[in-house]
Order: sequence, then C-alpha cells, then structure tokens
Amino acid sequence: MAENLFSRDEDRVTEQHRIKAESARSEAEQFRQLAEEARQIRDKHRDALETVRQEKEHLRSAAEAARSAGEDARVAAETARDAAMDAVHATAESLQATLEHMRVVEEMRRTLREIRDVNKLDNH
Repeated sequence: MAENLFSRDEDRVTEQHRIKAESARSEAEQFRQLAEEARQIRDKHRDALETVRQEKEHLRSAAEAARSAGEDARVAAETARDAAMDAVHATAESLQATLEHMRVVEEMRRTLREIRDVNKLDNH
C-alpha cells in the first residue's frame, strides 16, 4: 500500500511537471509569436523609413534641379538684358548718325540754294 501511495504521489508530481512543461511550452510559443510580430513590425518600419529616405533624396534632387534651372534662367535673362541694352545703344548710335547725315544733307541743300541764288544773280 505504501508503494501504491508512493506511486500515486509520483504520478501526481509527474502530472504537475507535465502541466508545467506544457504551460512553459505554450508561453514560449506565445513569446516566439510576439517576437515574430515584432520583427514584422520592425521590418515594416524599416521599409517605411527607406521609402521616406528615398522620397527625401528624390525631393533633394528635384530641388537641386530647380535651383540649377533657376540659375540658368537668371544667366539667360542677364544675357538677354545685356543684348537688349546693346541693341538700344546700337539704335541710339544709328539714330545719332542719321541725324548727322540729315544735318549734312540740310547743309548741302543750303549751299546748293546759295549757289543757285548766286547763279541767278550772275545771270541777271
């Protein structure tokens, strides 16, 4: 009978160990699942951060291209302004030369009229 009691105690202890072991396995499986979920979330965050980094790089490149285009436009505008000023100066010089030619022509007309008037007087 003592053996029977000892056997029952042993069975009870073995059953408790089995239940504890099963509980520990279940808990370990839950931790493993939590760790896997945490890894998946971390990977998603890493992917999101990489997407943000790439977008920032894309925006930086676009900003640099816009800055460069703006600089090119500024240089082109300055060149166009210089060309326009050169054209204005050339037009002013041309007008000045035309005015001088007109003065010369007017002076020649006066001289020719005087010559004609002198010739008229000489003929009379």
